[in-house]
Amino acid sequence: MRASSWDGLEALLSALAACDADPESPAWRDLAQVVDIAARADPSVARLWPRHATAGQPAEAALRRELAQKLHALASRDMATRHALTEWLHRHPGSTRTPPDPAPTATTNVISGGSVLHGPSVQARDVHGGIHFHPPSPAPRPGLPVPRQLPPVNARFIDREADRQALNALRAERPAHAPQVLVVSGLAGVGKTTLATHWLYEHTDSFPDGQLYADLGGQTTAGENGPTSPAVVLEAFLVALGASSVPNGIAQRSALWRSMTSGLRLALLLDSAFTAAQVRPLLLGTPTGLTVVTSRSNLTGLHVDGASLHQLEGLPAESAVELLAVGGGTRVAREPAAAREVVRMCGRLPLAVALASAQLALRPHRSVSTLADSLSRGQGAVDTLRVDGEAVLRTALDMSYEILPEESRALYRRIGLLPADRHDLSLLTALAGDGARSRATGHAADNAVDALVEANLLEETGPATYRFHDLVQQHARRLGEELEDPGRRERTLRRFVDWCLSTAASAESILTPSHRLPGHDLPAGTVPATPLDGPEEALAWLDTHRNGLMGAVRHSARVGWHTSCWRLTDLMWPLFLRLRPSEMWIEAHRLGLEAARRSGSRPGEGRMLTSGAIGLRNAGRYPEAADWYRQALEMATADDDVRQQAQAVSGLGHVSLLAQRLDEARDHFEHALRLRESVGYRRGAALSRRRLGETALAGGDLATAAEQLRRAGTELDSLGETYEATRVLALLGHVLDRRGDRVGGVRRLREALARFRVGDARSEHWEARCLEWLGQAAESRGDHAESIRHYEAARDLFRRLSPEDAQRLDDRLRHL
Repeated sequence: MRASSWDGLEALLSALAACDADPESPAWRDLAQVVDIAARADPSVARLWPRHATAGQPAEAALRRELAQKLHALASRDMATRHALTEWLHRHPGSTRTPPDPAPTATTNVISGGSVLHGPSVQARDVHGGIHFHPPSPAPRPGLPVPRQLPPVNARFIDREADRQALNALRAERPAHAPQVLVVSGLAGVGKTTLATHWLYEHTDSFPDGQLYADLGGQTTAGENGPTSPAVVLEAFLVALGASSVPNGIAQRSALWRSMTSGLRLALLLDSAFTAAQVRPLLLGTPTGLTVVTSRSNLTGLHVDGASLHQLEGLPAESAVELLAVGGGTRVAREPAAAREVVRMCGRLPLAVALASAQLALRPHRSVSTLADSLSRGQGAVDTLRVDGEAVLRTALDMSYEILPEESRALYRRIGLLPADRHDLSLLTALAGDGARSRATGHAADNAVDALVEANLLEETGPATYRFHDLVQQHARRLGEELEDPGRRERTLRRFVDWCLSTAASAESILTPSHRLPGHDLPAGTVPATPLDGPEEALAWLDTHRNGLMGAVRHSARVGWHTSCWRLTDLMWPLFLRLRPSEMWIEAHRLGLEAARRSGSRPGEGRMLTSGAIGLRNAGRYPEAADWYRQALEMATADDDVRQQAQAVSGLGHVSLLAQRLDEARDHFEHALRLRESVGYRRGAALSRRRLGETALAGGDLATAAEQLRRAGTELDSLGETYEATRVLALLGHVLDRRGDRVGGVRRLREALARFRVGDARSEHWEARCLEWLGQAAESRGDHAESIRHYEAARDLFRRLSPEDAQRLDDRLRHL
C-alpha cells in the first residue's frame, strides 16, 4: 500500500503519532527542522515541541494534538511551513502507514477516526469519522522521492487574489472525466510563472504523486534561446517518475508518459510555452492530474482542444505601488504622485516594478521623483531597468518579436511609429499594405493582427480596435526607428495622418454637417475612413481616438504638413464641442493657427481664430479669447466675409456675457443677429437669439429670455439642428422653472436630459448642466433628497469635464 501525503489534520496527527514512538528516528529529527521553519512564521510553535523526549517516553497525546493543530493552521497561510511539512510527509512514508490490522472479528471490523485508505477496500460493518478514500497510484521505484520540482515561491508575491480565485473557478468547472489544462497567458514580465507556481503550491495537497516542472522556453541543445524540444522534456519527466529506460522516439516517449501517469494525482507546470504543438505531447492523459501552461501567447490551439484560458494583466495600481515600496520604503509614501508615475511607466508589470523597486533599494538616497524622471527619458523602462547590466524587459520583448511572422513584425514596427494609443483595423490594413486596399491586403492585415494579438503584444479593446501595452509601445517604437528606413517611416506616418483626416471628416459630416468648410474637401485617394454608423458611433470614435488625433496634429506641425495640421484641427470640431477637452482644444488651435498662416490659408486662419477663441473662453481666458475674436473680425472685415464677421462679433458678445457686461453683450448679439439675417443665415440668426435669451436670463428678464429661446428653438427644429435645438430646450426649461412654471420647466429639462444622453444630441457637458438645473428645481420646491441626487450626478460628470464646476457643486452639496 502506497503511503499517503499530508491530507488534513487527522492525517497529520496520525503521522505524528507514528514517528513519536521513536524520538531518535530520522523522521523525528526531520520533524524538528519542520518545527523550526514553522517557528519563523509563528514563534509560539516552538513551545509545543517536546525537545527532551526520549525513547520510550513519547510526547503526551494532548501536546501532540495541539502541535498538529498549530502546524495545520499555519500551513494554510504560510507557504514555507506548508512546503516543509509536505516534504516531511513524503520523505517518511512509514509515518503515515496505519498499523497492521488485528485479526478480523465482529468487534474490530470498524473504520473510524482519521483513517486514510488507498486501493480497493471492503467494509462489512461500521464506518465513522473523517475517512479519506484515494484511488491507487502505481508504486514508484524503491528509493525514488516523490518529485517536487516547482520553482521556489517568490517571497514578494503581492495581491493576485482575483487571479487565484479565477484559476480556482476554472479548475472547479472541469468535467470529472476529462484531463484538465489551464493556460495562463500574458505579456513578458506580467508574472505568469510566479502566479502559477504560487497557486500550485497552495494546492499541493491535491497532488500527492508529485509536481513536475519544465521550462519550455529555455535553451536549445546548441545553447541558443529557443523552444525546448518536447522529447527532451519527456525524457526528464520519465526519469523523474522512475522509468528504467526511455524510448528514443517522441511518440513512444509520449505513450509511455501517459501510461506511467495514468491514475496519478500529478500537477504539471509547463512554463514559457511557444506553441500548442510543443505542449501537446506533454499533456497528461488522466483526469486525476492537472496541467498548467504559461505562455506569452494565448495558445489558441490548446483552447480549441478544450483547455481553459486565463489572461493575466498588470497589477492593480495600489498593489504595484506596494511592490515598489518593498525597495523604496518610506520614500514611496512621501512621494505618492511620483510613485504612481513610476508604476504607470512600468506598465504595472510586476517584473518592471520589482526592478524599479530594486533600484530604489540599491540607492537609498535617491528620491522616487528622480527615478520617475529617469524612466521618462530615452527609451523608458524597457531599456532603463536592468539586471546585471542586461535590459531584461527589452530582451524578453525581443524574443516575442523574433518569433512573429514577417508580416506581423513589419506591422509591429509601423504601429510603434504612430503617436497614438488606439488603432482601428482599417488603419492597420492601410499600414500593412502599400496604399492600395484589396481583399488580399485585408486578409494579410487580418492575419498579421491576429498573430500580434495571439502573442499578447496587441490587445483588442473593442470591435476592430486595438492598443499596445505601454511598455510594448516603447519597444515597438524603438524597432520602428531602428529598422524602418526613412522613406517607409514617412509613408507610415503620412497614412496615419490621412486616415485621421478621412475618419474625422466622416465624424464631422455626421455630427456637425453645417460646420463643413466649403471648398476644402479631402483629395481623392485618401486612406479609407473607419466606417461610422450614426452619431453615437461617431462621437465614441472621436472620444476613443482623441489622443491619436492630437498626436497627428502635433506630428503634422512638427514636420511641416501645414495644411493637414489646420484641416485636422478644424475637422475635430465635434470632439471639442461635445466633449470639451479644454487643454487639447487650445493646444490644437494654437498649432493649427500657426500652420494656417504658414500655408497661406485665410479661411483656415479665420476658422482657427474663432474656434480657438471658444476654447480659450471656455477655459476662462477671457482677455486672450477676446483678442483672437478681434483678429478674426479684422480678417473677416478685410475679406468682406459677413458670416465670419458675425461669428467674431457673437464671440465677443459671449466673452462680455461671461464677464457680466450685459449691455455690451446684448449690443454684440444684436449686431451679430442683423449681420446673419442680412445674408439669410437662418441657423446663425437662431443661435444669436439663443444668446440674447441667455443675456436676458442673466439680467433677470425671464419673459424676454423665454420669448427669445422659443423663437430660437422653433427655427432650429425646423432646420433639423437636433443638438442646438436641444440646448435651447434645456435653457428654456430652466427659464420656465425660474419663472414659476415648475411642471413645464422640469418636463423640458427631463426631455433635454434624455436627448443629451443618446443619439444626435449626445453631450456629457450639457447632460451635467441639465442635471444641475434639475437639482436647483428640486431644491426650490423643497425636495431635498432629489436635489442631492441630481447635484451628485452632475458633479460626477463634471469631474472629468470641468474640475471647477465639480468643485462648485461640491461646495453647494456641503451647504445643503
